[in-house]
Amino acid sequence: MINKGDFVEVEYTGRLKDTNDVFDTTDKEIAKESKIYDEKTDYKPIIICVGENQIIKGIDDFLENKEEGKEYTLEIKPEQGFGKKNPKLIQLISINQFKKQGIKPYVGLRVNIDGLIGIIRSVTGGRILVDFNHPLAGKDLIYNIKILRKITDNKEKIKSILNLNFGLSDSFEIQEKEGKFIIKIDKNKLNLDNEKIKELIKEKIKQIT
Repeated sequence: MINKGDFVEVEYTGRLKDTNDVFDTTDKEIAKESKIYDEKTDYKPIIICVGENQIIKGIDDFLENKEEGKEYTLEIKPEQGFGKKNPKLIQLISINQFKKQGIKPYVGLRVNIDGLIGIIRSVTGGRILVDFNHPLAGKDLIYNIKILRKITDNKEKIKSILNLNFGLSDSFEIQEKEGKFIIKIDKNKLNLDNEKIKELIKEKIKQIT
């Protein structure tokens, strides 16, 4: 049985309920078949800590009290997924802002306006309607998810924390000596806060003091 605070390895595929289109998956072949494959993405099962918001809330809540080795299908409402559509995040913006950035606006273009990522919904004269909501906001989702196993190895747990919380993408090495863990991080990632890393690992993995 999976409890809050457990580390589990899962694989999943997410689809839009109304169209059955795949928008996210851990399976490379499904990504290719669905034409969402991205060479920069590492398609493989992920390890998460249940109850720590490392995956959307609908899945995070669902995993509690489930069994490892089982496969489940669940429907997720917007409130438990990527949120409801917020009308305030749909804004009219002058075409001059796009001209300053050398952007020729067209419907469907993803843009960055003052640090906010949005999608152009309409182009009318000198006014551009941009939607800054998450692309999946307001959508009902269907997820197929399989709980592969519960993680008991502390080294694997540390690895998942470094990847999910600090985006290290395996650019590190973990060694265990006399019950202590030594983490060697790629020199290009040395700007990380080492104390924050240690505190988070101790907080999430109670066996480590």
